[in-house]
Amino acid sequence: GSYLFAMGVGSWLSKFFDRQLPAHFLRIELLVALAGGLLPAILFLTNAYIPGSFRWVLYGMVGVVGIFVGLEIPLVMRILKRNVAFKDVVSQVLTFDYLGALAVSIAFPLILVPQLGLIRTGLLFGLLNAAVAVWALWMFRFELRQFKAHALACGATLAVLAAAFVGADHITTLAEDKFYQDRIVFTAASPYQRIVVTQGKLGHRLFLNGNLQFAERDEYRYHEALVHPAMAAFSASGPKRVAVLGGGDGMAVREVLKYPSVESVTLVELDPAMTKLFSEQPTLVKLNNNALKSPKVKVVNTDAFAWLEQGSDTFDIIIVDLPDPTNFSIGKLYTNSFYSLLDKRLSASGYAVIQTTSPLVARKSYWTVATTIESVGLTATPYHAHVPSFGEWGFIIASRRPWHQPKSLPSGLRFLDLTSMPVLLDFPLDMARVPAEVNRLSNQVLVTTYEDEWGKVAH
Repeated sequence: GSYLFAMGVGSWLSKFFDRQLPAHFLRIELLVALAGGLLPAILFLTNAYIPGSFRWVLYGMVGVVGIFVGLEIPLVMRILKRNVAFKDVVSQVLTFDYLGALAVSIAFPLILVPQLGLIRTGLLFGLLNAAVAVWALWMFRFELRQFKAHALACGATLAVLAAAFVGADHITTLAEDKFYQDRIVFTAASPYQRIVVTQGKLGHRLFLNGNLQFAERDEYRYHEALVHPAMAAFSASGPKRVAVLGGGDGMAVREVLKYPSVESVTLVELDPAMTKLFSEQPTLVKLNNNALKSPKVKVVNTDAFAWLEQGSDTFDIIIVDLPDPTNFSIGKLYTNSFYSLLDKRLSASGYAVIQTTSPLVARKSYWTVATTIESVGLTATPYHAHVPSFGEWGFIIASRRPWHQPKSLPSGLRFLDLTSMPVLLDFPLDMARVPAEVNRLSNQVLVTTYEDEWGKVAH
């Protein structure tokens, strides 16, 4: 909306351009090339060095690019009108504009960003705009009064964008080193997310799209709390078939494999780059005890919702270790539709456990998940644990039968024991249950609630 508004402003301003239209068009193309091409790089650096101004810079640059593009189209139409009938000018310009928008909107997320990254993709489009300016320079070379000056401007613009394209990795590193603070030891851009692994005083830390997923120093607290209350309570003989949804780092699988009764573990992880990284990179493989290479483990790289929907086999334990509902794509994995599918894939006496954000910071979000689980007829058993890297963190066990505290736990645990487990189920007043709406595919109230609650912390 802001971009289209800015285009409208640019279109209105175009009426003040009366003379030397080809020269104005060429200059605007060069400005679009620079502003649009460098926009992702500038936003990356802004987010790292002056994060408080990110929103202002974002909307400011969108406005600038929108005004330039708004100027561009009327000027093209007025230039072409000299040689082409007006009705043909309008149809041709707008046809190419709209069809081009479709082509780019498909190529941008599916081809360009996964292959080039966000910064290089922006610079590529900048170079294309600069190429249009060079084309205009040649086409209107006899009309331009300052041909040499325009030629130098084209050359300088191409040089700046080309240099930035070559040095895009250095720009990304410069921004990420500041943003993540610790030394970056691994980065990857998959079609689904930006994966960054750092190493510092807290050991290795994993970030997905800038959000912390685990810190080596205390990840055992999170994963022991996630896995063992459900696994150890299943039965005296222990669970045999286990599914892990998300958790491509293999940490949850590592904890599952501590049970000799387990015959098979199906890990459902959307991003193959994650499972490849944590099954091949030596330092990270050491963190999960080479769990993903266990003969008991089967890795399935697909969407968890689709996997639940399309399969029919059941599991004694299903561990849902998915990212927080920061957008509607992930929010669908916290809806009553998702939990209905989850229910169908649980064995009669099975347990599902869901990581469920912080009941202290995002109290209503946490209890929204509990209400949503209960809406499909499952019993919800809420509990929480303190993980220093995250703070107070919540989990919920979903089942058809009541959950009972286990009578034994695997040896070698660093956090959980039988005497401390009842404390996990105790919710003080500031985390106690509050009324909450069911999260449905048709409303996705959890995403907006989550954004509101965590947004207050960010500000």
